Amino acid sequence: MEFKITRQVLSGMVAHSREVAPCEACGYLAERNGLVEQMFRLTNVDQAPDHFSMDPAEQFSAIREMRDQGLRLRAVYHSHPETPARPSPEDIRHAIDPHISYLIISLLTCKRPVRSFRIQQGVLKEETMVIS
Repeated sequence: MEFKITRQVLSGMVAHSREVAPCEACGYLAERNGLVEQMFRLTNVDQAPDHFSMDPAEQFSAIREMRDQGLRLRAVYHSHPETPARPSPEDIRHAIDPHISYLIISLLTCKRPVRSFRIQQGVLKEETMVIS
């Protein structure tokens, strides 16, 4: 499976992650015609370095804005300030929608700081990221 994203959105997620560190960043990614072209920064109401909870009012607002712009929710993203870009056991438990992707941005120095996964009933399938 492929996950197609613009370079601008990818850079925006990394910048958001660095900006809110040491807490985890979180947000939504929206696509049009199979290409993620917009990000929606959401507030991590937990303000924690090892987990996140999105602000429900911001979630509803982001979904409404996506619909108004003819976009579709494609992914949830969040950062791992101190761990690699792979889902934690908590991330896997909270991944309830098998139709979207889950992106993780690691702030560690590593070969693959951003990775995308589909998670269905606890089973991970990594997606190939295609940057345009």
